[in-house]
Amino acid sequence: MHVLHVCQLYRPVPSGAARYFVEVGERLVQEGHRVTVLTTDAFDLEHLWAAGRRSIAEHEDNHHGVQVRRFPVRRLVDAALAYAALRRLMVELTRLPLPRALHLALLYRLARVTPRLPDLAAYLHHTPDLHDVALVHTTNITLDFMILPVLDWARQRGIPHICTPFLHLGEPGNRQVVRYYSLPHQIDLLRRSAAVITQTSLERRFLAAAGVPDDLMHTIGVGVTPSELQGGDGARFRRSHNIAPAVPIVLTLGVAAYDKGTVHTVQAMQRYWSQGGVAVWVQAGPLMEHFEQLQRSLPATDRAQMRVLGFVDDQTRLDALAAANVLVLPSRTDSFGIVYLEAWCYGVPVVGAQAGGVPDVIDHGTNGLLVPFGDVATLTATIARLLRDRELARALGAAGRAKMLRSLTWAQKYAEVRAVYGQVARRTP
Repeated sequence: MHVLHVCQLYRPVPSGAARYFVEVGERLVQEGHRVTVLTTDAFDLEHLWAAGRRSIAEHEDNHHGVQVRRFPVRRLVDAALAYAALRRLMVELTRLPLPRALHLALLYRLARVTPRLPDLAAYLHHTPDLHDVALVHTTNITLDFMILPVLDWARQRGIPHICTPFLHLGEPGNRQVVRYYSLPHQIDLLRRSAAVITQTSLERRFLAAAGVPDDLMHTIGVGVTPSELQGGDGARFRRSHNIAPAVPIVLTLGVAAYDKGTVHTVQAMQRYWSQGGVAVWVQAGPLMEHFEQLQRSLPATDRAQMRVLGFVDDQTRLDALAAANVLVLPSRTDSFGIVYLEAWCYGVPVVGAQAGGVPDVIDHGTNGLLVPFGDVATLTATIARLLRDRELARALGAAGRAKMLRSLTWAQKYAEVRAVYGQVARRTP
């Protein structure tokens, strides 16, 4: 079977969706299937809507048998505000008293305005490489500019489509985030799919309430492969980054951004330090521009207690996990949060937000702690509590590791994804 994966960011980008498709794609290849990945040339997410961010020069690649084709991003205007204004326009358009068919037509058209991949349509319609594709699997419903041309192509050929939307639900009762993931055309896209793979029951219930038939949905989530996460050296990390053995490390993995709770984490650490607390905050992952601006504005005394590493290689990431005393990621834009599982591999206690799909992953008080998104005072107290109460930290980390080993490995999750592929393939004439 030839499977076409459509993922807006792909390895070596440290993206949760990218890692999901790497895991699924490489396992399919190991089973003897053929996998082609279509992606953009973006390394930084911001490259999709603004000039000056990092991109990947190599447009063709083969990694562990998976064929990768990257398409250059083109923008109507090289400014982040233009993209943000367009998406806000789409949200406001839904408030107008228009017929549903007109709403859908306008939204489908606006979704393709910017960014664009002008080479994608030509490739789809003229390359012989895709003549035997039996299944299309797409992701990240809010970056629909890449999904829609592929769906046009697939529908013309009767090829079934599966979507893993990675919905960002945001904070309970607040539609500020989720409205960009549940526009009428996005829900219509999911309704017309052969299957929808959700990360959590929270995501599934939201989509069901929005009109996606429950019998289309399969709640699976993501996992880790514990053997691949071994080999972290905490002592080496501390030596490399001049952190004394006795000084606690508060670790944040992933994109440094407001919606990820990184700004609030910095503010919480500043409060902790001002109260006499001793710890080093380590950040490892791409830096959004607004976070870089914040970092430059911080007092030198605070920066001295921070190690903002940006993108790091896999070994440095593992070393950081081995060195960490607590992992803090109080995000409102995580559909699941694979970094919590990575921390649990090392028995590290985790702090997340009461937002997104995270409350279905972290069981508050059992294998981690949850705080309201943006509540800096509670986040400060939670960090201080875990650094002070070593027995609580140990117990939470151990319970998280047990949960991960029991039900959150890629061996288990891939089998569930593969079963969905099989069901869809059997239903296709």
